[in-house]
Amino acid sequence: MARHHAREMALRVLFEHDLAHTEPGVLVARLQGQDPDDRQFAESIVHGVLMHQDQIDEIIAQSSVDWRIQRMPTIDRNVLRIAVYELLYEPKTPISVIIAEALELAGAYSTDEAKRFVNGVLSTASKTVRPQGDVDRPLADEKTHKENPQIKDDPVNS
Repeated sequence: MARHHAREMALRVLFEHDLAHTEPGVLVARLQGQDPDDRQFAESIVHGVLMHQDQIDEIIAQSSVDWRIQRMPTIDRNVLRIAVYELLYEPKTPISVIIAEALELAGAYSTDEAKRFVNGVLSTASKTVRPQGDVDRPLADEKTHKENPQIKDDPVNS
């Protein structure tokens, strides 16, 4: 399953919902004909973000400096919402993968400045949401990594 494509589909749905206030059900219906696994993951992101939007937006607001969530560009706000949703509710997805995917989406649909902004917000948010680190790689591994800088992180495809 190409989760990147599913995240991209979810971003398009959330963007239109946020901008035009189109009903999510109408937008999700447009995902018919897509790969079933991608569609299912995209739908779970969309429904999860919308169900937990107040909590997600609060985390984004607390993690961004001098930015009100409604003043953020629509695309950046929704990239952040997807990533924070995954930080909260997809604990098996590594933090590094979530941030890398968000940066890729921001780079494809927004600006270089947006990538820096998204990176900063998600770095802060990840420390709030997952202070212990990843489920399979707790922060204790970071100490090992710092003590042994020759250990490289393996890229994880999600």
